Amino acid sequence: MTMTITRADIRGIVGIVPTPATSDADDWRCLNSVNVAETEKMVEQVVEAGIELVMSTGTFGECASLTHQEWRQFSSCVAETIRGRVPFFAGVTTLNTRDTIARGREAIDVGADGLFVGRPMWLPLDDAGIVRFYRDITEALPGIPVVIYDNPAAFKGKISVEAYRQLADAPEIVATKHAGGPTLEGDIEAFGDKVAVLPLDSDWVRVAKRFPARATACWSGNVACAPSPLAALSRAVLSEDWAQADRISEQVNWALAPQFGGDMSRFMDYSIPVGRGRFRGAGLIDCGPSRPPYTDAPPDMVAGGEETGRRWAELEQKHRGLR
Repeated sequence: MTMTITRADIRGIVGIVPTPATSDADDWRCLNSVNVAETEKMVEQVVEAGIELVMSTGTFGECASLTHQEWRQFSSCVAETIRGRVPFFAGVTTLNTRDTIARGREAIDVGADGLFVGRPMWLPLDDAGIVRFYRDITEALPGIPVVIYDNPAAFKGKISVEAYRQLADAPEIVATKHAGGPTLEGDIEAFGDKVAVLPLDSDWVRVAKRFPARATACWSGNVACAPSPLAALSRAVLSEDWAQADRISEQVNWALAPQFGGDMSRFMDYSIPVGRGRFRGAGLIDCGPSRPPYTDAPPDMVAGGEETGRRWAELEQKHRGLR
């Protein structure tokens, strides 16, 4: 298969979306928890606002707690709603290589343009295991663009620069979703010419100033809260309007602060229900409850997520009028 999306196409905001749920989705008895109408509404708003790429079913997209039927229905709905207007990378992480490959084939069958792939995490993989896993994926699915999901908390460790250097030679691997921290700039410098290293939306301006030719995109889990300010951030960064980019970046960091509560590791333990609070507070969509077993979080953390959502709603109103 000929590559349709390459490293050069990864520019702007890579918007990661949640999976809207029915009102009974937090009950194990629920048989089909995907809210199709809200999914269509969400995707339409994200694309119309100017978000350049869409990804699905990561952590807060509840890849781990959707049934296979729900995952397929949601992925198909996202692809059908996008209608080829922007690239769509479907999350296909599973607990083993063969299921990930099978799910990857299904994602392409229902209309995804590429895959968002985390490695199996029941046991941690060392460098050799990580390299083999992703090489197996690209061998089984030649020509299918892949975004690596590099989340140290979820996958029991950070992918090393040595492993990335080996993976960067595979043309299918076009980007990696980076968790930030002390390795971010070194990773961009080491292999960002071959693989787009995606920082968080809150880090993008800082690294783009240093690496304008390499930090061409970021990921954001907030596009279903407020796509307009994030699209404005993208326009500012890609045009190297650093004064405007700094202003919007300050707004982004202001919005995000309450959900972390000063303790990122604690946030990571509850990121799914806290994320639900964030989407609820923003009010752009009716995201519904999170699915079992990740349904509960300490009240102060949920409140922090809701306050972050309200801040995003304020920014959305401000920037929507400036489109």
